[in-house]
Amino acid sequence: MHRHDDRRRPTRLRGMNAQLAHLRVRGNEAIGPYSLLHVERGQLDPGVPGQFFMLRTEPLLLPRPMSLCMARAGELGFLIDPTGKGTEALARLDPGDRITVFGPLGHGFPLDATDPVIVGGGIGIAPLPYLSESLRGAPALLGFRSDAHAVAGALLPNAEIVIDPVRVTEPLAEHLVSRPEATPLACGPEPMLAAVGRLASHAWLAHEAPMACGYGACFGCAVRIDGELKRLCVEGPTVLAGRLYVPDHDSSPLPSAVGVPA
Repeated sequence: MHRHDDRRRPTRLRGMNAQLAHLRVRGNEAIGPYSLLHVERGQLDPGVPGQFFMLRTEPLLLPRPMSLCMARAGELGFLIDPTGKGTEALARLDPGDRITVFGPLGHGFPLDATDPVIVGGGIGIAPLPYLSESLRGAPALLGFRSDAHAVAGALLPNAEIVIDPVRVTEPLAEHLVSRPEATPLACGPEPMLAAVGRLASHAWLAHEAPMACGYGACFGCAVRIDGELKRLCVEGPTVLAGRLYVPDHDSSPLPSAVGVPA
């Protein structure tokens, strides 16, 4: 008698759209210093660009939050920056290895934004290929610290790329002069997001904070939103810039929490 492998069947948690699935890895692809982790899709919903998934593999005790980079037929792709124990474990996975995937979680980018322009910095480009595909090739501006990191810019073939010391907010400022109604959809390091927010309070920013659960139970991802500490996994991770940052005369972003390692 044939026995079905229920490990691949996703489990939908009560009251949530997210699903928990035990899937097989299809491979890890080097993209400059990053790694593009390919995982079988199974029956998981890829969600909206900017949402995230919690990924866990042995020997990790806690999962790691990762935004979806690609949603190909039968496959999910996650761009990993191997900078700590957790991300290094994910980047070392081989074809056939098992991985637990939980998601999609949080709120993604608004796909009906007026005249969208995609803005990314460093590993913050992770959700942007999927976003670009969903927006059918909106203009994109990407910034990287080095030529080696800029190799990942190929994931958005038509993007304008700048390398440090040029900041990605420089071409963004020019873009907003000619198209003041444009809506930046941004993901990147916190100083970059703060600068984007000061240029356009109507920008949508994919913020980052350490997360241990992904659905609001642990409060490990509390950041200041609307002047109060709120759970980023519930309110975001994409948040309107005007809700995250202090007025323009103060150049400092509101502080975020400290918690789960990379």
